[in-house]
Amino acid sequence: MNFNDTEIVASIMKNSGWEIVATPEEATAVLLNTCSVRENAESRVIRRLKQYNHKFKKLNKRYIIGIIGCMAERFNQHLVDLENSVNVVIGPDEYRRMPALLDQALSGNKAVAVELSTVETYDDIIPLRTEGISAWLSIMRGCNNFCSYCVVPYTRGRERSRPMQSLIEETRQLFHKGFREVTLLGQNVNSYKDEETGSTFDILISKIAEISPLLRIRFTTSHPRDMNDNLIQTIAQYPNICKHIHLPVQSGSNRILKKMNRRYTVEHYLSIIDKIKSTIPNSAITTDIIAGYPSETEEDHQQTLELLKQVRFSGAFMFKYSPREGTRAFDEPDDVPEETKIRRLNEIINLQNSISKELNQLEKGRVLEVLVEAPSKKKQQEWMGRSSSNKVVIFPNPQGIYKTGDYVDVLIKKSTSATLFGEVVEKK
Repeated sequence: MNFNDTEIVASIMKNSGWEIVATPEEATAVLLNTCSVRENAESRVIRRLKQYNHKFKKLNKRYIIGIIGCMAERFNQHLVDLENSVNVVIGPDEYRRMPALLDQALSGNKAVAVELSTVETYDDIIPLRTEGISAWLSIMRGCNNFCSYCVVPYTRGRERSRPMQSLIEETRQLFHKGFREVTLLGQNVNSYKDEETGSTFDILISKIAEISPLLRIRFTTSHPRDMNDNLIQTIAQYPNICKHIHLPVQSGSNRILKKMNRRYTVEHYLSIIDKIKSTIPNSAITTDIIAGYPSETEEDHQQTLELLKQVRFSGAFMFKYSPREGTRAFDEPDDVPEETKIRRLNEIINLQNSISKELNQLEKGRVLEVLVEAPSKKKQQEWMGRSSSNKVVIFPNPQGIYKTGDYVDVLIKKSTSATLFGEVVEKK
């Protein structure tokens, strides 16, 4: 979502006469687009601010540093007070005002704009996408779920969806410009709803998939409470809707899930997994896990490990809990010791890595359709791409026969926990 917001900001600025430069040293203004989901992300921003304050302010007296995005919304005026180097603070729903606010900062005045909107979707702004074959497309903004640990409803506001027809048209333009993969974005895409027609997410994704069979469609993220049979059937029906579903579970303990205000049980989650696996064979399911949530016991932790063993996720984003001020969980005692959090997180990571490795070994001997992306970072004569299930595939391309945006069939020869390796075979 932040990548997509950065493209929106770049478009707004360019249309107002600003130009993007290659390095901070060349810039009049540097904007840091921020995330507040975890404490570590915010700490990195503070460290970066200190670097800019010491290094770049000396180069240009009119040098502007702006904090935009969720951290701006969460801290607002406090960011200006915290770091004297900050000139502009702009929340996620105030990007249209950015050129005027930067002009204000250039005249020597600090600028803070953090009002949340109930209607802003930036529907009329075409993001400035400069390279690649994959595009991010935000279909909605905000969230109504209010999970106990999450700041998103407070930093991005309530849910509002973009009109379906504009999303279809923008995707069509992306395809004609050479993009071959579009990822539909929303804090909870399952709750997408077009106000004019009442169309839900399964209808939207089917309409976009029908633009061209050469255009791959991905989406993130789904909330388990709202994952429904219609969407699962739609994914199975269209070959170009990628067979990868990211379905955050967060914990394997019903007690912890209730404290998190996730509004589903482990049993309900497992029933969804069963439907996905039976309806979409060879699909990849990934998830999010939080270790060391307040009051989490060793039994709760063991239940999470058991869930991993039962579902056998292809991959996971795994983090230790960090309190977020303003959330419901912030008022609870953060009573799991740090060393316990780290130990539990490492146990989760080690188990998931072993499962990912086992699942990737099962791909040996299979032929996967791969969308070619770019040369491998390690060997220029090898290229990489991704399968429909979002697995990274490395294959030889010594003569440069295969180009970015091509589809190739790759016979998988070997694997690691993160990557598949194979050789291109002739399409049947």
